[in-house]
Amino acid sequence: MVGVVETLAILAAGFWAGMINVVVGSGTLVTFPTLLLFGYPPLVANVSNNIGLVGGGISGTVGYRHELSGRRRELRGMLPAALLGGITGALLLLILPDDAFRTIVPVLIAVGLCMVVWGPALQRRATRGRDATADSGRLATLTRPRLATVIAGIYLLGIYGGYFGAAQGVLIVGLLSLLTSEGIQSITGLKNLLTTAVNAIAAVTFLLVSPGSVDWTVVALIAVGATVGGVVGARFGRRLPPLLMRALIVVVGVAAIVRMLIFG
Repeated sequence: MVGVVETLAILAAGFWAGMINVVVGSGTLVTFPTLLLFGYPPLVANVSNNIGLVGGGISGTVGYRHELSGRRRELRGMLPAALLGGITGALLLLILPDDAFRTIVPVLIAVGLCMVVWGPALQRRATRGRDATADSGRLATLTRPRLATVIAGIYLLGIYGGYFGAAQGVLIVGLLSLLTSEGIQSITGLKNLLTTAVNAIAAVTFLLVSPGSVDWTVVALIAVGATVGGVVGARFGRRLPPLLMRALIVVVGVAAIVRMLIFG
């Protein structure tokens, strides 16, 4: 009976994580504590969870493929940065104790939420007085210094994502909201691709460097749940208005901070 409950709980956690990752982010804050609750060691839980969530990221990214069309120029810089960051973070997870890094996770999430909330206002202020037809805040037309800043930020968040990953999506949405004038749906599409890339390259790194840290039963359960959840999340999330999308991001982000501060 315990085995059945555990299986169903991990499947359900994977489904919810896959769905919420596509729409908002922070799915790890559903699956990771669930695995700890059933007694899995933190490293095994973190690594297995990361690998399992790749399926949900792929299905969610496919669901947002329309928002990614015509993005080759931007992704030529952002995708390699995310991949390199994911490798760096995964190696740090396997080499360093995670206590020190996890203490700043609530701060990072809070910063991301601030960027999500005040990003649109800062965008309007930055573009005030600028020719409305120039559209110079779009990723495709960003100045080189600002695009370099975006790419550097994606790399740093890739490190965080490869290391732990909770609310990585919130932080990427916050970064792009602050530094670009992209719409929230376009940003969500980019976020899904970048976080999936980070999870995938981190998963490959874990398998090559520390295969003993992987529990394949957990991986399979989370992968099944997250892949289905990603499909549902993509269909649901693409219909949400921008204000509601940002509100959901804030709610989930605050819940993530509270959970981490209370439960560690």
